[in-house]
Amino acid sequence: QVQLVESGGGSVQPGGSLRLSCATSGFTFDYYVIGWFRQAPGKEREGVSFIKNSLTSTNGDRWYADAVKGRFAISRDTAKKTVYLQMDSLKPEDTAVYYCATAEWAESGWPPEYEYDYWGQGTQVTVSS
Repeated sequence: QVQLVESGGGSVQPGGSLRLSCATSGFTFDYYVIGWFRQAPGKEREGVSFIKNSLTSTNGDRWYADAVKGRFAISRDTAKKTVYLQMDSLKPEDTAVYYCATAEWAESGWPPEYEYDYWGQGTQVTVSS
């Protein structure tokens, strides 16, 4: 059974940094995307960053939302089966619950949100002075 467990959330001041972790287990498919999403109070959930894993994508194709480009970095430790989201230069508008999720995906491009079948429990990130 696929399981995703997030950790690393917390409270920081504007300009600070956090690193979120998504520990994965139970994967049985070779082609998949792991994504970070976030949902702020009163707002719809949005995609933040995705990383692709496949037999032919050894570098791990990445995608970032415009709002986080240049500040966030997604990475993967294959041995630890963990995906990280390094968040630097945090802003108050980054405050949200962050979720990691996975979609089995062997196609070009990136899967729509409804393709993500497995989700973690979420971790709160609060950026405030």
